[in-house]
Amino acid sequence: MEVLILGAAGMIGAKLTARLIRDGNIGGKTIERATLVDVVAPAKPSNAPFEVETLAADLSGTGVAASLVAKRPDVIFHLAAIVSGEAEADFEKGYRINLDGTRYLFDAVQAFSNHYAPRVVFTSSIAVFGAPFPDAIPDEFHHTPLTSYGTQKAIGELLLSDYTRRGFMDGIGIRLPTICVRPGKPNKAASGFFSNIIREPLAGEEVVLPVSEDVRHWHASPRSAINFLVHAATLDGDKVGPRRNLTMPGLSVTVGEQIEALRRIAGDKVASRIRREPDETIMKIVEGWPRNFAPERAVALGFRAETSFDDIIRAHIEDELGGEFVA
Repeated sequence: MEVLILGAAGMIGAKLTARLIRDGNIGGKTIERATLVDVVAPAKPSNAPFEVETLAADLSGTGVAASLVAKRPDVIFHLAAIVSGEAEADFEKGYRINLDGTRYLFDAVQAFSNHYAPRVVFTSSIAVFGAPFPDAIPDEFHHTPLTSYGTQKAIGELLLSDYTRRGFMDGIGIRLPTICVRPGKPNKAASGFFSNIIREPLAGEEVVLPVSEDVRHWHASPRSAINFLVHAATLDGDKVGPRRNLTMPGLSVTVGEQIEALRRIAGDKVASRIRREPDETIMKIVEGWPRNFAPERAVALGFRAETSFDDIIRAHIEDELGGEFVA
């Protein structure tokens, strides 16, 4: 089996690569080769039990997608995108990377579709939905994105479904919750504060909370995100049916509940490192985001996530801090 990971230098891409190296297979099929691609060449792992090639390439560039698909990878993980805040701030870049890059990839797969239909796992987003919302958004809820990022992802979902219907590829789109707690440094995602208010205090640093504590949102850990991707790569397409895009399970909590979970696990001193400084721009973006879901289809197909925010924090401590934190 040959695997192509687009966006491999990002947090999710790096963790997915590590998981595939650990397993050595996808769904029992041995991985023989993996190509890791990002705008900056991903670090080449030294411990892979299969051949690994790393490339620096922009998927929206002329001919890039075609050159990558020419090797006919069996599984393509399409993680490449710019994040929500950046897509909103730079309209042209958002559509070039998030929409044009996706279309070029799908077109490249279609061009090689004679006796070739790879499993394409596309990371979409809950940003495809826009307010007003029911108490819990069902699988049948309509797409009314209120950001450019959400619009780009919604179009990608439609393309994935149509190219799959036409037999050009075997696509699965997974709408990721906000992934929390993200390791590393803050990025330009408008949702970044959800991770920042946990990660920085645990590392002994102060952090700014730009929204009120009653903001509610839908979360899953990086562990769960990787499990989603691997499971999506192995799903029986006939069981998924024609609706190829799935809302992933997650956990609906308020910012205040996040902070209380941090307090339970790490104590008052750590929780006191959060400084409240409202940001009107962030608050405006966040108020249009979904808060809770009823992802019955994904759960029925075997996708799983955490059931408490305490578990999400513990996963971060175990995976990123070696089981320890600065009190």
